[in-house]
Amino acid sequence: MTGRLVLVGTPIGDFSDASGRLRKVLAEVDVVAAEDTRRLKRLTSELGIVVNGRVTSFFEGNERQRTDELVQALVEGQTVAVVTDAGMPSVSDPGYRLVAAAIEAGIQVTAVPGPSAVLTALALSGLPVDRFTFEGFLPRKSGERAKRFAELAREQRTMIFFEAPHRLAASLKDMADGFGANRRTAVCRELTKTYEEVKRGGAGELAEWAAEGVRGEITIVVAGADPSERELEPAELAAEVAADEEAGTPRKQAIADVAKRFGVPKRTVYDAVLAARTPK
Repeated sequence: MTGRLVLVGTPIGDFSDASGRLRKVLAEVDVVAAEDTRRLKRLTSELGIVVNGRVTSFFEGNERQRTDELVQALVEGQTVAVVTDAGMPSVSDPGYRLVAAAIEAGIQVTAVPGPSAVLTALALSGLPVDRFTFEGFLPRKSGERAKRFAELAREQRTMIFFEAPHRLAASLKDMADGFGANRRTAVCRELTKTYEEVKRGGAGELAEWAAEGVRGEITIVVAGADPSERELEPAELAAEVAADEEAGTPRKQAIADVAKRFGVPKRTVYDAVLAARTPK
């Protein structure tokens, strides 16, 4: 008889959000695979849980190797619980490979639902929640972020991203360039914790705010592109830039102004200007 794999959602900040099922499962399972065993120890200590099973580390660096070991334990009939530092395992955290391998081996997979930074930020953002897409962590390099935002510029669903606090200002600036400075955005910081904060505004405005320095766990929620707005043709964008230049605005500034005015990436406007000046 095979065992059972349990994905356990843990609190994203306030330990009192832990469910009764979480307490019961962690106390009773044969194996607890934890992203950080020290954080697990703190969680169980805060909640007064005694873990009777074996505790093993399960993080990005050893996920491939540990997956085989855990599947073997499941095949032998053991119950394995997976916990990450916060939230639901496999959502930008270890867990996906193990779930896929367990399913392939015919193992039952279930979950103990818990708090989610993705859904909590979405609900608090004040942005449309009927359709959304989770994009995970943003690329670390500005050029790669710009490419990602260019790909998402016409995405109509609300978008959710994770970001490190020390890269927040740069990412918001790239976002303002890619989506337009006025694109509605919410930066959700330290959700469910003592210093929880949700800052709402245009992407450009929030980039200026973040430049002063922001700490804590960050989730960014961004409004999708407005489907009612017609996307301007390249020739129209080039004409807008030309009009600004005739009024005395330097070309570089004119491109930035037109991008902001029409909510399109600066690169799109630049390419339109370049195309208009290239002989046919």
